[in-house]
Amino acid sequence: MNQRNVFPEGKNIYQPHLMEIINIIPETGDTKTFHIQFVEASLHETFSFLSGQFAEYSVFGEGEATFCISSSPTRMDHLEFSVKRVGRVTSALHQLNQGDTIGFRGPYGNHFPLDRLKGKNLLFIGGGIGLAPLRSLIHNVLDNRSDYQDITILYGARSPQDLCFKYDLEAWSRNPLVRMITTVDVGEKDWKGKVGLVPMVLEEIRPSADGAVAVTCGPPIMIRYTLKSLEKLAFTPSQVWTTLEMKMKCGLGKCGRCNVGPIYVCKDGPVFSFEEIRNFISDEF
Repeated sequence: MNQRNVFPEGKNIYQPHLMEIINIIPETGDTKTFHIQFVEASLHETFSFLSGQFAEYSVFGEGEATFCISSSPTRMDHLEFSVKRVGRVTSALHQLNQGDTIGFRGPYGNHFPLDRLKGKNLLFIGGGIGLAPLRSLIHNVLDNRSDYQDITILYGARSPQDLCFKYDLEAWSRNPLVRMITTVDVGEKDWKGKVGLVPMVLEEIRPSADGAVAVTCGPPIMIRYTLKSLEKLAFTPSQVWTTLEMKMKCGLGKCGRCNVGPIYVCKDGPVFSFEEIRNFISDEF
C-alpha cells in the first residue's frame, strides 16, 4: 500500500499529535486553507508524506475528519489542508484562528505514482475543492520540472467566486512551462476565462493521449463525465488516475463509509487508476 505515518512502532495510532495553525487563507465563501506545524519540533524534522496521502484532523470536543494534505512534500516548512464548510467538524475548523491547536494523525493511504508520470505529458483536471490533492502533485511536479514533458492544467468551478487557490492559478498562468486553462459554469461581466463545464472544455481543447497521463479530482459528477470525455479522447484506463478521498471518514477501514464495490478507499486508495475501478465506479458516481 506504500503507506507511511508519523507514529513510532508500538504507539497508539488513534492518538493525534498537536499541530498549531500558523496561517489561514480564505479561498471562497465556504472554503479555507490552513497552514499548520507540529507543536513538537522533533516531529517536524522526522515527518514525511507523499502526494496524494491524507490525514485525520481533529477539533477537540467536536470530532475529526479526513482531508488530503494539499501541500507538496517538496515544500516541508509547513503542512497545508483545505476545508469546505459542510458539517459539524468542518464548521468547527472554520471557527478556529491562527495560533489555535488541532489534532493530526497520519499520513494514511497510497499516493500518486510519480515514477509512472516521469517522462510523460501530464494533464491535470480539477474541479472546485478537488484541486486540493492535485495541487500537492502539481507543486511536486513543478519542483522537479525536468522529469516531465508538457504540463496542462484544466480547472473549473461554478463561478469565479468559487475558484480555489487563485494565487496558484495566477502563478501557473504566468509559468511559460505550463498550459493553464480556467473555466466556470457561469461567467460574469469581467470574466476572461472560458465558460463551460470541465468535461466540455476538455473535449474542446482536445489534449493528445499520446505519451500522456491524466490525473483528475473534483465533484463525483465531474469525475464521472471527465472519465467519459477522456475515453473519447483515446485515453486508456491505465493512462487515467483519480483520487476518491472525499468519501472517507475514519481513515482506517473501520466505519465502512468509503466502501466502493470490493474496495475501501482509505485502505486501498485513495488514489486509483481508472483501470482499477472502472468496473464498479459507475454505481457510485
